[in-house]
Amino acid sequence: QVQLVESGGGLVQPGGSLRLSCAASGFTFSSYAMGWFRQAPGKEREFVATINGRGSSTVYADSVKGRFTISRDNAKNTVYLQMNGLKLEDTAVYYCAAGRSVSTNRKPYGDWGQGTQVTVSS
Repeated sequence: QVQLVESGGGLVQPGGSLRLSCAASGFTFSSYAMGWFRQAPGKEREFVATINGRGSSTVYADSVKGRFTISRDNAKNTVYLQMNGLKLEDTAVYYCAAGRSVSTNRKPYGDWGQGTQVTVSS
């Protein structure tokens, strides 16, 4: 049974940092691309970042490029999202997802976590 459990969300001031973690179980973690998506109130879920199974290739949304870093530790079955320089518009529920291929689209990701809230506010 696939499980994805996000953690690390919280309240942070503009310009601050957070690191999200997503612990995976129930599948061969290193064989799957992992993605981070987010959903703000009243908006559609949007792509943030993705990383391939080996961790050798990453893709970022333009809105987070240069501020966020996705990484993974296959020995720990965990994917991370380091978020620096947070802005008010980064406020959202952040979800991790597992997919067969790297994609900026939601469709290839078949399994999702429950999400973790990130609130950027002064």
